[in-house]
Amino acid sequence: MALASNPVMQRELLVNLRTFRSVLILALYQVILCGVVLLAWPSDRFLDLTENPESTRRLVDLFFLGNFVLAALLTPTFAAGAISGERERKTFEMLLASPLHPYAIVWGKWLAALTHLTILIFTSLPVVILCLPLGGVSVYEVLAAYFLIVLGVVTFGMVSVYCGTIFKRTSSSLVASYLLILPAVLFVVWFWYITRESGQFRLTIINFVFPGLAVAIAIPLFYITASRLLYPPDSFATGQAVIDLEQESQQAVGLVIQRDQFPDRLFAPAIRSSLMPDRTNPVFDKEMRSEIFGQGTLMLRLSIQISMILAIPLMASFLFVWRPLAPWYVCYVLLFNLLVGPVFSAGSVTSERERQTLDLLLTTLITPAQILWGKLISGLRVSTVLTAFLLWPLLLATVMVSDYWTNLPTLAAYLIVVGLTCLTTANIALFCSTLATKTTTSLVLSYLIIAILFFAPPAYQYFIDTYFPNSAFTQSAYYVAMFSPFSTVHHIPLYVDDISGSLGGWSRPSQGESGLWIGYRYEDLFPFLSFTGISLLINSVLSLLIISFFKRRWRFSS
Repeated sequence: MALASNPVMQRELLVNLRTFRSVLILALYQVILCGVVLLAWPSDRFLDLTENPESTRRLVDLFFLGNFVLAALLTPTFAAGAISGERERKTFEMLLASPLHPYAIVWGKWLAALTHLTILIFTSLPVVILCLPLGGVSVYEVLAAYFLIVLGVVTFGMVSVYCGTIFKRTSSSLVASYLLILPAVLFVVWFWYITRESGQFRLTIINFVFPGLAVAIAIPLFYITASRLLYPPDSFATGQAVIDLEQESQQAVGLVIQRDQFPDRLFAPAIRSSLMPDRTNPVFDKEMRSEIFGQGTLMLRLSIQISMILAIPLMASFLFVWRPLAPWYVCYVLLFNLLVGPVFSAGSVTSERERQTLDLLLTTLITPAQILWGKLISGLRVSTVLTAFLLWPLLLATVMVSDYWTNLPTLAAYLIVVGLTCLTTANIALFCSTLATKTTTSLVLSYLIIAILFFAPPAYQYFIDTYFPNSAFTQSAYYVAMFSPFSTVHHIPLYVDDISGSLGGWSRPSQGESGLWIGYRYEDLFPFLSFTGISLLINSVLSLLIISFFKRRWRFSS
């Protein structure tokens, strides 16, 4: 486990730090952070440094929260494939047969993944030093913030490495890591926000409570990960790559799919035992019946169980207690789809190449359009069904709460937004699968495009509303936000009363003001109509690009 003589860490550092990706990520990371600070820099000619400027504190909080979220979201991309990547490269058995102790292997993989992230974090230190002379924040808060970021990266890195020992594919490990990490990220952001006025309390919690939580999570996971390498359950078992679904269903805990029963046969049709009818798309039939479950249903069961556990308190809070916050539950459903949806389409083309079956597929008489729409619909089916599992609380609230009965158009708009988001995420993942050569690269690229498309517009609107209110950019920020489903669901009017009495909601206009008896005006529905048109346009363009790139990159070059 020595740092100087650990060959695993030395090899991983050389590979990670010498790649073009590391240089590009470092450059983009610094450009984004510097751009945010430059645009949000106070424009006053004279600053009163004798007080704590509220604008400066907002700037520093935005800087640290952005730094923390970016570092947390980047951590699985470096650590989730530490062990599962060895399986995919067929070098896992060679690593286990080496004289290295499992502790040394895990230690080297863990530190190597954290090194590049640590460089990213501390290269932003000169930027925050420029904000200190503005006042509003002390140097101790700066140090505590960086300490919190390091704790988060260390803990999330260990969680990602552990997920790499559970799943055989990096894509599944990546999704499971995000499912476990994202609630913790949201909790830290919420904690930092509610304690913005209590600096001493915040410092106490960060210095004494969070380190204990990090140690309690990271250390046990380290030893569990090492023990799985010491006694690997699947080592030297290349012939057992395909899971026996009947045996797995008997041993599974949680979701068990009965492929011959309703409604499971809609989600996972039974394996075909007869000839296909004429004019059936064989790619679609094959993907629907066997491909998705070829490696077992562990990731599916884990995704459903984690999402449902989180959905129960969110459902009670947002749909029944604080009813004006119902759009936030829809945002949770959308966020789940953004994490899980790309998994089932990002490997549509790249997985064929990795299994060395792409050449055989391209020599058939099946057209590229048939190949691609078959793969798209099969992946879209699974992601949509998984997302629909989280929509039943919304339907339950509609039946149980009378306030929602008069908002049926709003609830229908929510369902349409979720459906369009499912289609967009699947199309983006399939598009990335035609561009990349590896499934992991395709999945990471899908997440990057989705984050830019769906999270950048509301972030831009928040930034403009906070630092440039009532400016020429305000109207443009409103229109840009329509690209994001998260902004759209908050702009759809929801006329409900808050039973807790602590929150307000939309005020339904009178019949004379609206011209419609239900109280919906065109300006209220404009965000939803704009998002619908933009989504349909994006998916149409993506479909044409997918077919074009598939023909150029694979059909005529393989």
